[in-house]
Amino acid sequence: MSEQLGGGLDIEDVREVFDLFDFWDGRDGLIGAEKVGDLLRCLGLNPTISVIHKHGGTDKPGEKQFSFEEFLPIIKSILKIEDIGTYAEFCEAFKSFDREGQGYVTAAECNYMLTAMGERLSDTDMDHIMVDTDTSPDLDGNLKYEEFIKKVMKGPKMS
Repeated sequence: MSEQLGGGLDIEDVREVFDLFDFWDGRDGLIGAEKVGDLLRCLGLNPTISVIHKHGGTDKPGEKQFSFEEFLPIIKSILKIEDIGTYAEFCEAFKSFDREGQGYVTAAECNYMLTAMGERLSDTDMDHIMVDTDTSPDLDGNLKYEEFIKKVMKGPKMS
């Protein structure tokens, strides 16, 4: 039986994904640090860019590499991080743009919040979120942000 790491992962799961990335990287027992975020996402985690960088991930290929033994402490550390975004926290952020307190923000304000503030999304990412959550503004160009947040937290719709 394999050692459980938490979050439904065990060492064998991590080894399997690591080996796949190593295969793509040339089978030298190492993965490039620029692939740390992708590897974590393949394991079902959703780290922010800042968390990836804090744990040794890089943006540019060739800066650093990790062996499996070096990668395990990274994943263990990331699994200990508590989810920093809750439904209530997201609603609170949107309320600051809800001038009338009716539970709506304009689609433009939503786009601004997600592409220009905090860990910024690209316009393409924003378009994908809207399509993947089957979200569109009403006739006045507004989004009911509580419904939008629920859809985003639920994840993409299944085709």
